[in-house]
Amino acid sequence: NAEYMGRVFNVDVKVITNCRIGMMSWAILVCLHTLKSYELHGFIVDSIAVSTALQLIYITKFFWWEIGYMRTIDIIIDRAGYYICWGCLVFIAGFYTSPTQSMVYISKGIGTLLSILVFIAGSIAIAVNYMSDYERKLVRETDGNCTIWGAKPRIIRAKYCLENGEQKTSLLLASGFWGLSRHFPYLAEISLALLWSITSGVDRLMPFLYTIFLTVLLIHRNHRDDMKCSKKYGMYWESYKKLVPYKIVPGIY
Repeated sequence: NAEYMGRVFNVDVKVITNCRIGMMSWAILVCLHTLKSYELHGFIVDSIAVSTALQLIYITKFFWWEIGYMRTIDIIIDRAGYYICWGCLVFIAGFYTSPTQSMVYISKGIGTLLSILVFIAGSIAIAVNYMSDYERKLVRETDGNCTIWGAKPRIIRAKYCLENGEQKTSLLLASGFWGLSRHFPYLAEISLALLWSITSGVDRLMPFLYTIFLTVLLIHRNHRDDMKCSKKYGMYWESYKKLVPYKIVPGIY
């Protein structure tokens, strides 16, 4: 099935593979890893507990804000083929859960203070991810007649044409988190992945494979999105890049 929004028996393929099976299996498996750790050691090790808690909060946020995912490049651009479906059915379950999987046999924790600090930092990263999506949604719903960080948002009304020649307009937000960099939420996601992996310690590579993969994935996705927007919006996108020059990390990249 190579359609953009393929359907089988009137069921959307990408919603089933990406959201229902992929994300739900991720949540189930990290819980099972924590349960196995408890079964082996007789107590809940704080390192795996913090990692699991942050992942479950992140996944809960995903389902709470599922409409936001429907506007991402995964849904809008990627076809419902092997790349996206196999990735969500197999790769997420086997690879995204590697941080907690690697902690199952570790009985040594990280201590109460460090657990609290990691949990707070991870929660802030999740909040940033959510609030950035909310800012963009608010601007679109109000046609820019709102406030972002206490001020009227800077927006570019970018005109583009559909394949049938119909002209449309999109609002490109250059305020709030979207004024720091064009994909600031990516930085929050990478930071979050690092936080729920680092509780395993820094003496092994396996817990950090997901963080490394996610970093490469999001940098590549940023490149794909930049090409898509440049083709779609033309001179409006060039103006937007002048307002927001950094791609992901403010002041660096």
